Amino acid sequence: MKDQGRALKKRTGGRRRRTTKKRKHQLGREPTETRVGDTVLKTVDTRGNTRTVRAISIDHASVAVDGETRSADIEGVAENPANPNYVRRNIITKGALIETSEGTARVTSRPGQDGQVNAVLEE
Repeated sequence: MKDQGRALKKRTGGRRRRTTKKRKHQLGREPTETRVGDTVLKTVDTRGNTRTVRAISIDHASVAVDGETRSADIEGVAENPANPNYVRRNIITKGALIETSEGTARVTSRPGQDGQVNAVLEE
């Protein structure tokens, strides 16, 4: 019930009611949970004339190794500090540790919003 920068309660303790209904651009969306699998991308219209690409599922990552970037196959999710259940469901988010053909790597991009997986090899 948050109004744009306005307090939810009056000084007297009474509630403040909304003055307007929510607009289309104020609506939120469910997060895109990117899974390990054959690459499936979805193009989403955002506010204005811009478009974003969301990764529904992906099977490869760009892994940075000693200053150069290599394409590696994703084998699975090893650890995900965002949610332990994401490891069982093979969901990739920023900060997740993934097993790749190059070794274990930490994800640095947001696959659900960027449409790709960028990672840095863990030593």
